[in-house]
Amino acid sequence: MTKNYSGGCACGAVRYATSSDPLFENRCQCSDCQKRSGTGHGSHLTFPRRADVTITGRAKDWRVAGDSGNEKIHAFCPTCGTPVYLTFAALPDLVAVHAASLDDPGQFNPQAVMYNSRSHVWDSMDASLPTFEKMPPV
Repeated sequence: MTKNYSGGCACGAVRYATSSDPLFENRCQCSDCQKRSGTGHGSHLTFPRRADVTITGRAKDWRVAGDSGNEKIHAFCPTCGTPVYLTFAALPDLVAVHAASLDDPGQFNPQAVMYNSRSHVWDSMDASLPTFEKMPPV
């Protein structure tokens, strides 16, 4: 059954909504996610078609090369600074939203942990989740 997913930044200036099902839900312990979140990981729901995700408000973005060398485009609210979503230059149709930005964060159902090789002992993950040292093969 398809759920509706909606969320946005802390001040409400940037919002998103979709009735698409996420392609993948993960926790990522890469250094980019750690720095951006201010914790030991990031949590994301990735949707397969950017065209199916309605984004309102004007986000600012910054770009960084991931471990693969591919560019990640991080979108955040210019008013409150909340990270809201990210896109990928090499896969422009995908959009990933931050789990904590959901109106109902309980909708997040992680399926795997990525970049466990960069984990910290103080940031433990659910031991029942499949864990990958880096990005798993496609």
